[in-house]
Amino acid sequence: MRFLLPVGLIATTLAIAPVRFDGDKVLRVKLQDEKQANIIKDLVKTSQLDFWYPDATHHVAANMTVDFQISAKESQFVESALDQNQMHYEILIHDVQEEVEKQFDVKEDNPGRHSYAKYNNWNKIVAWTEKMVHKHPKMVSRIKIGTTVEDNPLYVLKIAGKDKRRKAIFMDCGIHAREWISPAFCQWFVYQATKTYGKNKIMTKLLDRMNFYVLPVFNVDGYIWSWTQNRMWRKNRSRNQNSKCIGTDLNRNFNVSWNSFPNTNDPCQEIYRGPAPESEKETKAVSDFIRSHLKSIKAYITFHSYSQMLLFPYGYTSELPPNHKNLAKVAKIATDVLSTPYETHYTYGPIASTIYPTSGSSLDWAYNLGIKHTFAFELRDKGRFGFLLPESQIKPTCKETMLAVKFIVKYILKHTS
Repeated sequence: MRFLLPVGLIATTLAIAPVRFDGDKVLRVKLQDEKQANIIKDLVKTSQLDFWYPDATHHVAANMTVDFQISAKESQFVESALDQNQMHYEILIHDVQEEVEKQFDVKEDNPGRHSYAKYNNWNKIVAWTEKMVHKHPKMVSRIKIGTTVEDNPLYVLKIAGKDKRRKAIFMDCGIHAREWISPAFCQWFVYQATKTYGKNKIMTKLLDRMNFYVLPVFNVDGYIWSWTQNRMWRKNRSRNQNSKCIGTDLNRNFNVSWNSFPNTNDPCQEIYRGPAPESEKETKAVSDFIRSHLKSIKAYITFHSYSQMLLFPYGYTSELPPNHKNLAKVAKIATDVLSTPYETHYTYGPIASTIYPTSGSSLDWAYNLGIKHTFAFELRDKGRFGFLLPESQIKPTCKETMLAVKFIVKYILKHTS
């Protein structure tokens, strides 16, 4: 059996053959009514659908566009069922394994070295954090905020200019393992912040007046697994009591309306919330760090993919937060700014009505903790590649996102006390 990724990237300690996706397809179905939504829900009972959008069956509803991955052996049955029910669908990806391999479409100048134009595995990212501290000792410091289930370190990079006591922003990437474009952005942000400090007026002003706490990879164990064993892995790697299924969805594990959706209590589901709020070492470490810096943190920004959205609270209720108008105004301008270099169109709004209802999310938790400017970016694309965004799109994605983030930070600096 051929390897999923180049042999050099595979941890030698893991003898299991990586999961392959030969002949798997990703289908997009536009649901016209409740009847069609129920057909998809019925298909889930007989076939293994890996939902890409939305992230679980219970979110499937009338007038929604649904993306899901289906295995080669089940695709004929599923497509026939859709045809028989006269349901409109298109094949976004004809062979998932092909796209997995085609992601790496940027040639390496120095194979084995970290690159901002490429996806970097965990070992490269750890080495990169050390390099950043060594290269910019007065600006960058590395804080170990905890460890993962598999005892990997959770590193936050603190970036600061001159004055050390001031407002701060917390940013995290890679809470879901398969969303590789997300950690790529956090690395790009740190790179641009350090590179342009003292040269770019806006960045210099922001860094002189604000501290940035950047967590490049939230779900380290899951990220490693997505590189070595299963490119489509989403959750962390914790073992679940009385279940063979591994992992908790870290973005359902925060202590905010944690048990409001009964559908999140199955360990075999991709959106399993865990046995208790903050049961996961990763969630607990991040929550503790943010709580201990709550006086200074004025904004929380988290990065996901895909669907090109800028989201704000709430996810667990359709009620709007008290500063809804303010959040919507910031999101509108940020998405306008983001669209300027490449005309990339983003939608924006509260999580529940813009994407789908969620419970236990980091965004809602941070907001309810008292951080009144919390945003989640769902980065490129809109589904053509989905989680398998080619490396050739890393730089444009990061450049446009950087413009939006800088606008949000400027706004925070001006309008928060």
